[in-house]
Amino acid sequence: MQLTDEQKRAVTGWISEGLTLAQIQDRMGKEMDLRMTYMEARMLVDDLKLLPKETVVEVPKPVPTENPIPSQASASEGDEALEGEGGVPAGAQDAQEAGIPGEVKVKVDTLTRPGAMVSGSVTFSDGQSAGWYLNTMGQLGMVPPSPGYRPPQGEVQTFQMLLENELAKMGM
Repeated sequence: MQLTDEQKRAVTGWISEGLTLAQIQDRMGKEMDLRMTYMEARMLVDDLKLLPKETVVEVPKPVPTENPIPSQASASEGDEALEGEGGVPAGAQDAQEAGIPGEVKVKVDTLTRPGAMVSGSVTFSDGQSAGWYLNTMGQLGMVPPSPGYRPPQGEVQTFQMLLENELAKMGM
């Protein structure tokens, strides 16, 4: 899509105001009568070498937790943390059960799913992997590992940020 210099200046101004891609997409439709998908708006902003504020988000790293100090009755000085079930150090299992976010990993397929522009997989901190894809309209879809699966709280946003970064590396 070709924009006039005036339209390019308007989009650049909206980016500097801190508008999100969805807001830019909406304003282009209302003010310039240019209807486009979210993905088209994203590619347009990329072509203009602009970086929306929503993409400059740092993913917080989990804070390491210390193993609890064993009680005097169960351990002497110099002993390491007691092991819990399955050989997991005591305290580490508690951290997992407490829902402390782990690492979310995103992969892009080398062979794209049929009917998708791009596809891949995501592994959440609970170890569950789900498939994802962007359809030809630029809409994100997920294929859960089992019916009714819900990723840990807050990790969908982390996944979306990581996915956007991966797609940006690919020039998408």
